[in-house]
Amino acid sequence: YGRPRPVHIELPHDVMSAEAGSISMDAVEPPAPPAPDPAAVARAAAILRAAKSPLLLLGGGAARAGPAARRLAEALGAPTVLTINGKGLLPPGHPLLVGSLLPQRPILEALRDADAALVVGSELGETDTLLFGEKPDIRGRLVRVDIDEEQLGRNARPEVGLVSDAGAACAALAGALGGEIKSATGRARAARLRKAALETTPDECKLHGRILERAASALPGAIFAGDSTQPVYGGNLTYDAAAPGAWFNSATGYGALGYGLPAALGARIARPDRPVVALVGDGGLMFSIGELAAAVELKLPTPILLWNNRGYGEIKSHMLKRGIPPIGVDVLTPDFQAVARGFGCRAAAAANLDALADLLAEAADADRPTLIEIDAETAEGW
Repeated sequence: YGRPRPVHIELPHDVMSAEAGSISMDAVEPPAPPAPDPAAVARAAAILRAAKSPLLLLGGGAARAGPAARRLAEALGAPTVLTINGKGLLPPGHPLLVGSLLPQRPILEALRDADAALVVGSELGETDTLLFGEKPDIRGRLVRVDIDEEQLGRNARPEVGLVSDAGAACAALAGALGGEIKSATGRARAARLRKAALETTPDECKLHGRILERAASALPGAIFAGDSTQPVYGGNLTYDAAAPGAWFNSATGYGALGYGLPAALGARIARPDRPVVALVGDGGLMFSIGELAAAVELKLPTPILLWNNRGYGEIKSHMLKRGIPPIGVDVLTPDFQAVARGFGCRAAAAANLDALADLLAEAADADRPTLIEIDAETAEGW
């Protein structure tokens, strides 16, 4: 039982056609996930209890430990930062939630200066800071939880390391610390950190956050599957997901264009009980636009939210910031609504946030996918 990872299974032709009646179909009982060492929990709790300015960082490894992670945050009473893959571990508006603003300077400095940091299920790698040029720098006393023993010492060496399932470790640490927010200090620190981080966040990222918040309010319980596109980059910073697993994308450093649409369709098939929204850009959609045919064939009522900046806008903006003449980023973009209708999809353009909410609600009740186009230039005034 360790860190989840891909598995490749190859079936030769003779095995595929062989008689299999004698093979038992009884499932093998999986091993119990590892639990933390009680002595290590006691040492960790002592460090955290003595801290004057602790900070909690929850990563994707804690995604299935939502209730226990929330109890731990409240027992510690510390500002809580979520990585992109940890979104939703604290609900929007929670008084200890700083958000997924780790790449912003005020959060990196707070993590550096904290006298104690508790990190659960995070690599502490450069993708957690969106490749902005540095890894998190932790100089205080570090307590770290990871299911992979080899991961515990990478990027930052802990004073106490717990090899454990995140849920078990969070529950044990919460029990050792107590069960309630200890004081208003942590809440006030969280509010200050969030405010400072948002002040350093570009206005376009805040716009993307408003768009996503409106989309989420129009489709309660929605899952957002994103491509490498500007609203996803912005949402990685400014959007607070309602629950773990409700936000995932390829725009965290090593992703690929074209991921968003097929990922959203897969999520919709896997979770037919929840609305799923594909977040795509015009450049990325061109890499996998043929998947619209599959969505129509399967009659998936999936809204496809298209951010149209008529080219590779994110790459172009980086070129311009560095004084590089834009090359290969202003590309031909078709009439996407006409293309979508040609595949059999519904299609419309959103003129403002109210119209966007109405279109999303209609799309969720449709009998096929709906492409909803947002013109990036028009949306600047939303």
